[in-house]
Amino acid sequence: MSTVTMNPVVPEGVSLPIYMDNHATSPMDPRVLEAMIPYFSGKFGNAASRNHSFGWEAEQAVEQAREQIARLIGATAKEIIFTSGATESNNLAIKGIAEMYRERGNHIITQVTEHKAVLDTCKRLEKYGYRVTYLPVKADGLIDLDDLRRAIDDKTILVTIMSANNEIGVVQPVAEIGKICHEKGVIFHTDAVQAVGKIPVDVQAMQIDVLSLTAHKIYGPKGVGALYVRRRNPRVQIASQIDGGGHERGMRSGTLNVPGIVGLGKACEIAMQEMATEAERLRAMRDHLRARMEAELDYVEVNGSWKHRLPGNLNMSFIYVEGESLLMGINDVAVSSGSACTSATLEPSYVLKALGLGDDVAHSSIRFGLGRFNTMAECDYVADKVIGIVKKLRELSPLYEMVKEGIDLSKIEWAAH
Repeated sequence: MSTVTMNPVVPEGVSLPIYMDNHATSPMDPRVLEAMIPYFSGKFGNAASRNHSFGWEAEQAVEQAREQIARLIGATAKEIIFTSGATESNNLAIKGIAEMYRERGNHIITQVTEHKAVLDTCKRLEKYGYRVTYLPVKADGLIDLDDLRRAIDDKTILVTIMSANNEIGVVQPVAEIGKICHEKGVIFHTDAVQAVGKIPVDVQAMQIDVLSLTAHKIYGPKGVGALYVRRRNPRVQIASQIDGGGHERGMRSGTLNVPGIVGLGKACEIAMQEMATEAERLRAMRDHLRARMEAELDYVEVNGSWKHRLPGNLNMSFIYVEGESLLMGINDVAVSSGSACTSATLEPSYVLKALGLGDDVAHSSIRFGLGRFNTMAECDYVADKVIGIVKKLRELSPLYEMVKEGIDLSKIEWAAH
């Protein structure tokens, strides 16, 4: 039996537990918190109060944040609408466009690997008589642009395709999708939650009409997001889904979360300044983590396109290992598994299934989400830990033993219990 290091030495400067789940949420950058703090106490005005200095001060802070967000994505400040986060932004975009353009058509196109905030919104619209086409993805997680072209018909009013996937980090050909949509006169919305601030996003160059983003994926606060809505060429109109005082140019009523909005703006400003160097650093750490694990372990596979991928994403299958057991073994490292816990059963991720992965391979998958505050020393500790646990679990796996002995598992007839 091989000797396996179950508990590697914690390197100097590394404190446990280690957070590597930055696609789920990111820790707040201290600079963001610093910008927000004054708006919780002294500068507490309502941005809609137009007749005194407290309101003006809040409104000025909100408008500055609009500018900061707009600069990051190549928009203008007037095209930024504030929401409570990306789920609301996606709902407002998809339902608002469906309602506003229903006389023009009732057909919406999306893809099978979208976030539930898009898929469930589309499912809701199907109940109201809208037709939704769910495009498949190839084995690398990318859509086929010819499938998209074929799916557009004279009743298509909206195409909604995410910029980067939250599980496998695959970046779709957004500019090409935008070009196809504009040629056909169809509105293009993208859920860009995982892309904005990590990779360059330019709504003009990419011909994006509507874009969802959120603060807590880019080291900002939770509970605040934004929706970019194009004002010209073409001008996009969205029916409001929350009625009230007509805030946000009538698209989204409700008192603005001024501290949150200030935080989102600051997070976008930092991302704009540091994105290029940060992406390079994340890519180096991610590649190192992959190389370390591949050097020591067999039967490991990266899920999704390696070429078209977020710099901080590594989604790997450790075949012949149960993902949940692996997660329990590395309980001092925060990562996500390829299983979604629904009701009382463990379901394999629908995203991984869409790539054509079998249930067993999907269940053996782990998503490492590297972020701004991770270090190379942490990557080494995590690599050592994962390698040790995988080797230990495989020592206990009869399937792995059979494969190592050259037995073809697909040829075995298993006895039913």
